[in-house]
Amino acid sequence: MTEPLEIKVHTRSATLELCYAGYSHVLPAEYLRVFSPSAEVQGHSNDQAVLQTGKRHVTIKDIEPQGHYALKLVFSDGHDSGIFSWTYLAELGENLETYWAEYLARLQAAGESREPRFIAVST
Repeated sequence: MTEPLEIKVHTRSATLELCYAGYSHVLPAEYLRVFSPSAEVQGHSNDQAVLQTGKRHVTIKDIEPQGHYALKLVFSDGHDSGIFSWTYLAELGENLETYWAEYLARLQAAGESREPRFIAVST
């Protein structure tokens, strides 16, 4: 288990920083949202995974510790069902460039976009 020594949410840049001994991972909220470990995103098997689209402007609204093993992230689009274990967060940090490139390729192949289809406007 790779528990971070410190966890920081950077609201301006919409990132989560996980600080370990001698290094850190800075993970964008959009990246965390599209790689949420929830069944809603991952399905119950690889062929059931749902490509997440339109998440470019998602932010982290809240973080809830889950015992001593994980975080529950609450995102601005209402998604809150993923439990991010320390091991999974470390994996996301270590593989950010590869996973992100693969995600962008899947989006392009599906003809989809990171941009939301609709943007809520206050009147």
